[in-house]
Amino acid sequence: MNLNCDFHTHTNYSHGKGTIADNANAAKEKGLKTIAITDHGFSHFVFGMKRRKLDAMKDECVAAEKESGVKVLLGIESNLVGGKGEIDVKREDYDKLDIILAGVHKSVYVKTLKDYNRLIMQNIVCSGLKLKPSDKLIDFNTETYIKAIKNNPIDILTHLGYCCPCRAEEVAKAARDYGTYIEINTKKVHLTDEEWAKVIDTGVNFVIDSDAHSPDRVGDTALADELFKRVNFPLERIMNIDGRTPEFRFAEFKKKL
Repeated sequence: MNLNCDFHTHTNYSHGKGTIADNANAAKEKGLKTIAITDHGFSHFVFGMKRRKLDAMKDECVAAEKESGVKVLLGIESNLVGGKGEIDVKREDYDKLDIILAGVHKSVYVKTLKDYNRLIMQNIVCSGLKLKPSDKLIDFNTETYIKAIKNNPIDILTHLGYCCPCRAEEVAKAARDYGTYIEINTKKVHLTDEEWAKVIDTGVNFVIDSDAHSPDRVGDTALADELFKRVNFPLERIMNIDGRTPEFRFAEFKKKL
């Protein structure tokens, strides 16, 4: 298995330790053809990137691509910020972005206090205290993921279920139907082997991403390698390995605007 694209990396524009150029050069050293710079979304009040810096980031992506020879996409790891599936990317941001990732994070501003209690606080308490989540919370999380996929041109759903327990197979069905990829995140374990088996059975497609917060982790596949020893993954449905390149829905969506 050879990774040829890494679509989830962070830089010092959010929670990462390196520059855009550092990540691109690390990708070159790993033999990658494409990398995406996907810093944390605007609503992340600790590490969120700033809209006013998007133009500077784009300029750095262009320069890094020219220097490294690696294709450098400017993207975002957006945050789910409401129970109706809202994310913190606006239409006004579309022209400046090449790819949209989305996931659930803790330190974010959300739409309402009610949603903050359900999407953030209840999930933090359950994960932090290792409590069994209620069926009601699982239903809410699942529906929030599904609505996000339906209502936004999300290319990749990041670390599905991490600190946000859900019925992963139901989310995967929506991702399959709308052309969103499920990420195999190699920074953190986010689904059990049993959950992965159910997700695989839906027929959804995948990408492997490092979620690198430092240049040395760009292109890292170690957790995926271990996962594949335990779970029978269909490698032909992992769309950024062995020369395959995924077709992203956001790019197609923008053509129709």
